[in-house]
Amino acid sequence: MRDSRGMTRRRALGIGGALGLTAAAGLTSAGALARRPAITGAVLRSAVPLPPPFQVPLPIPAVLKPVSTSGGADRYEITQREASVEILPGVTTPMWTYAGTFPGPTIESRRGRPVTVSHRNELPVPTVVHLHGGRTPAASDGYPTDLLLPGGRQERSLHMGQGSGHTAHGSGHAMHDPRAVVTELTRDYTFPLDQRPALLWYHDHRMDFTAPAIWRGLAGLHIVRDDAEDALGLPAGPRELPLVIADRAFAADGGLAYPALDPTLRVRPGVREPYLAGVLGDVILVNGAPWPVHEADAARYRLRILNASNARHYELEAVTSDGRRLDLVQIGADQGLLAAPVVHTLLPIAPAERYDVVVDFSGVPIGGLVRVVNRLGSGRTRDVMAFRVAHKASDGSRVPRTLSADLPAWRRSDAVRVRDFAFRAGRTHAGRGWLIGGLPFDPARTDVTTRLGDVEVWRLVADVHHPVHLHLVGFRVLSRGGRPPLPHDGGLKDTVSLRPGEAVEIVTRFDGYRGRYLFHCHNAEHEDMGMMANLEIV
Repeated sequence: MRDSRGMTRRRALGIGGALGLTAAAGLTSAGALARRPAITGAVLRSAVPLPPPFQVPLPIPAVLKPVSTSGGADRYEITQREASVEILPGVTTPMWTYAGTFPGPTIESRRGRPVTVSHRNELPVPTVVHLHGGRTPAASDGYPTDLLLPGGRQERSLHMGQGSGHTAHGSGHAMHDPRAVVTELTRDYTFPLDQRPALLWYHDHRMDFTAPAIWRGLAGLHIVRDDAEDALGLPAGPRELPLVIADRAFAADGGLAYPALDPTLRVRPGVREPYLAGVLGDVILVNGAPWPVHEADAARYRLRILNASNARHYELEAVTSDGRRLDLVQIGADQGLLAAPVVHTLLPIAPAERYDVVVDFSGVPIGGLVRVVNRLGSGRTRDVMAFRVAHKASDGSRVPRTLSADLPAWRRSDAVRVRDFAFRAGRTHAGRGWLIGGLPFDPARTDVTTRLGDVEVWRLVADVHHPVHLHLVGFRVLSRGGRPPLPHDGGLKDTVSLRPGEAVEIVTRFDGYRGRYLFHCHNAEHEDMGMMANLEIV
């Protein structure tokens, strides 16, 4: 899917920014996208009073227990169901959940030990589960048309169109997917987990409705561990904290506000025109709590950070009460540990990216407050969460100079081919949307075919912010704008943040499994409006 037009505009993109290209592509509403914007999207304003920051304790998602551990594999069961959740203090919010909580329960597993998760759908809509970052056989990867239908005769009749392999992508333009595998009520997803230890996450991936489903609560963590990582001496136990950062907005009745064209999320996909570039909330949640605070020891903490927002980008900074910035010592990326630590004071994180960082609170006075702020935010969205250093404590943890020795060493010269892809606004079958290589997504079309084991270099170019995610494989970032990668680009990644007008080169090896996979923008509204493409590994 080489798009020579997109690549010949690389220099124009670098000079002119996003606005010219979006207009040329036919997205007349792109006036809402400022030239070289810091973020891509429009903000929804909550209609309920919001709590002050740093009052709600940080929740820690519960770790799910397996229902079986026999035969060298672990089996889990999760029911997808509606639940009333208290997110804002004293306010009840209806949500779609995994097992009744938001985020869903965390699954912890060991490298190379297979896991099967049996999902039961008691929601009013079809669902699809994708383990983001998993090296997963195609049958369990969560292809957008491989639907899990709700049970019951009435629900079957409501979803017959989708259940028969049709989808209403692009506000009603029906497309047929002859390869769709549809099941009813329950479905088993099997994950071999023959991969590096890493922070993964699972979320809904239904065709055309990924964004509102995640917004309503369908997201949870999956952590892969191994003996080598356990032996490093990194902060562990209560000093290893998962941080799922997401923004939301709340309606007057306490429910989640979202500008869906079809609030039932059954028939017509898409959002109202002001939000075509992405939906941003005015409340920052961490592990499902608004601007929480965590009582910490004066010691090192390992923070496993996921940006689970639909469209919001963050530049994270840890600031003490006297204005001192603490080091964010990065030890891992999307796909696990780096070779060696990298020290940041400011860490950008795009939707779906994960960073593994160590922060040392030992130099903070007892009673001191460390605020985690977002330099891209304004007003209430500038604050993320806080740590209150409450206790002196001994600390036997360390950050070794060498973290791992198993990172792939793919080089540009190893590539058997180079492909070019332009990510930009344009026309879909039903109107305005987002395209890869000039085309909106079609599940029946194969966009890229590659051989199992091939190494390829991909050159990606963007109009506005696009966090690009590849299913199945991790990759290395080779360059940005013809220059070396940025400090936060190191390690093995599965999502890379393309900034407005920027070209990025990545290299990967397509190994693991044959079958049909995806690559797409992880701005979830862009994804739902056409910015996905098919990858066939043969």
